[in-house]
Amino acid sequence: MIEPFLFARRTNWPLESNRLTVALEYLRNKEVPILDLTESNPTNCGFSYPGGDILSALAEGDNLEYKPVPRGSLKAREAVSRYYRERGSPVSPERIFLTASTSEAYSYLFRLLANPSDHVLFPHPSYPLFSFLGNLNDVRLETYPLIYDGKWNIDLKSARHLFCDDTRAFVLVNPNNPTGSFVRWGEVEELNVLCRDHNTALVCDEVFADFAFDANQDRVSLVDNDQVLTFVLGGISKTLGLPQMKLSWIIINGPRELVKKASSRLEVIADTYLSVNTPTQNALPLWLSHRKEIQERINERIRQNYSFLKEQAENARDCELLTTEGGWYAVLKIPDTYSEEEWALAFLNKDHVFVHPGYFFDFDNEAFIVVSLLASDDVFQDGIKRILGHISRGEL
Repeated sequence: MIEPFLFARRTNWPLESNRLTVALEYLRNKEVPILDLTESNPTNCGFSYPGGDILSALAEGDNLEYKPVPRGSLKAREAVSRYYRERGSPVSPERIFLTASTSEAYSYLFRLLANPSDHVLFPHPSYPLFSFLGNLNDVRLETYPLIYDGKWNIDLKSARHLFCDDTRAFVLVNPNNPTGSFVRWGEVEELNVLCRDHNTALVCDEVFADFAFDANQDRVSLVDNDQVLTFVLGGISKTLGLPQMKLSWIIINGPRELVKKASSRLEVIADTYLSVNTPTQNALPLWLSHRKEIQERINERIRQNYSFLKEQAENARDCELLTTEGGWYAVLKIPDTYSEEEWALAFLNKDHVFVHPGYFFDFDNEAFIVVSLLASDDVFQDGIKRILGHISRGEL
């Protein structure tokens, strides 16, 4: 008898479609119009891009030559450096490593920092991608909580007890997805002490950092954090709203000798993969010159949608909009008379509005739904009115 083929345990995920996915596919096959309030791809949301410059930048003659550089081309890294200087944080090109995506950047860092089964701390609620990245890189994930008391904060007391001898990295998402909460100075100061005491690196994902709803002096970027070994992630998927162009980066900082050693090892990892394509690197300086106009359009959309949602939620029955400081998502607390999945299925099947249930982002309790703020204002407003109207009726 032939034994069944054996796949790696790291890919032993449940692959069955959930009830929401099945219902969505059924409605779409029936060509029922759906108001999608989960859309996270800005290229699907009707934004106007400087298409001529974006495409013409890919036609440079230098793209026909292959000149591999492990850290990424100096031209592209200098463009990233200018971007940070414009934001008020001088970052030298020598501190920058280019990758094809933030997912790849995480993979590089887990390979750099952790042996198999070593410990990495992640926030929750947060994006479900982390569990897949942990499995694929053979690290053991444990989550530390974000707590809500009118605004979101890191539960430092709980996080402190999660550190152990094999904790290799503490991951921050700044602002977090989907809570939209930024990291604050006091939190960073305590985390620096904890990481220094446990020989742990800080990894700070700042892909949404340009999308804050208002100014706040207490917010902080970790690109200047030199107290412990620190890696900051960014990329044009969010910074320019161009997820299809596949370019991200890692910025390294910390004590000089640690940075030197980490950079040498990270360069070998990057040299092994050499994954960032030449045309994207060559185009980056021109693309980043359009950053402000692209971000202005996205910021205008998400702020308008958030303002509309806030106004509607204030007048809604049994519904609370949780404070969001930035990013592309908003979180609504809804009655727990039914489960999140039951609510989401009812919104989809009866109102033809698709939202994320809170458990998708690992919320501790029910009932929450998460909506994207990227949708066009007509889609967003119609969708929000439908689901709040449904909630006000108090039944599925």
